[in-house]
Amino acid sequence: MALSGKLIGYVEISKKGDVFHDLFRHNPHEIVAIAPNKVHDCELHDGERGAVGSVISWHYTHEGKRKICKQIIEAVNEKNHMAVFKVIGGDLVEELYKSFTIILHVEQKGDGQVATWTFEFEKPDVSVPYPTSLMDYLCDLVKDLDAHGSTN
Repeated sequence: MALSGKLIGYVEISKKGDVFHDLFRHNPHEIVAIAPNKVHDCELHDGERGAVGSVISWHYTHEGKRKICKQIIEAVNEKNHMAVFKVIGGDLVEELYKSFTIILHVEQKGDGQVATWTFEFEKPDVSVPYPTSLMDYLCDLVKDLDAHGSTN
């Protein structure tokens, strides 16, 4: 019996939502340059970079191991600075989860901005852990990206 789950992480940021949205959607190669100790490469496999339906893969280090995550961009909302990435290959779906979707949304909160990561996943059984360390990893990555440069 599969078990559905949802995990949400929030990071207060100083940059505007369009900066993060553009970085993850259109310029992920810049993430490699900003955080090379975390992200090693981002390859476009199919489609146009940033377009719904395009397929990309991330090469990264998590928990001391080099990993790959292949994703398709399922949906984008420019106005709300949101992108939905469905994981279709790599360690997450080949070794752990039956399905895994990652949503990045940046919104105004008070005088600042908040980057929100949402994971929607299906575990094959109760022995598979919740992806809390991956959430911590992505929240730390956002903090690194936010601290880089002075673009507001």
